Amino acid sequence: MSDGAAPIRVLVAKPGLDGHDRGAKVVARGLRDAGMEVIYSGLHRTPAQIVATAIDEDVQVIGLSILSGAHNRLLPEVARLLREAGATDVLLVAGGIIPEEDASLLLEQGIAAVFPPGTPISHIAAFIRDRVQIAAER
Repeated sequence: MSDGAAPIRVLVAKPGLDGHDRGAKVVARGLRDAGMEVIYSGLHRTPAQIVATAIDEDVQVIGLSILSGAHNRLLPEVARLLREAGATDVLLVAGGIIPEEDASLLLEQGIAAVFPPGTPISHIAAFIRDRVQIAAER
């Protein structure tokens, strides 16, 4: 980053039994190329593992990638565990195969954004930068 600020730290995580991580890896590389420091969790993580890693790694953002259809159960659980851990300053975003009507419900449950397949990495990176900057100004 040209202004000398530390890079935004992002955890890209794959919750549940979903075994497909190509999209998550593409996003992780894209965010890295956009100047962010990215930690990739690997496959088959529980919500508790994701939150513990986020806290241990002191990330500002968790990006959840899910294709399995378990988004309505797993993603709100990550949000709940973050709140219980007092990590309410961690931005939580999601991407993957999530129907629009479910995305609306997830937004109400603490997910800041849901990015459908094909969302340009530049759009995801800009959203993260904007939200992290807003949080830093508070």
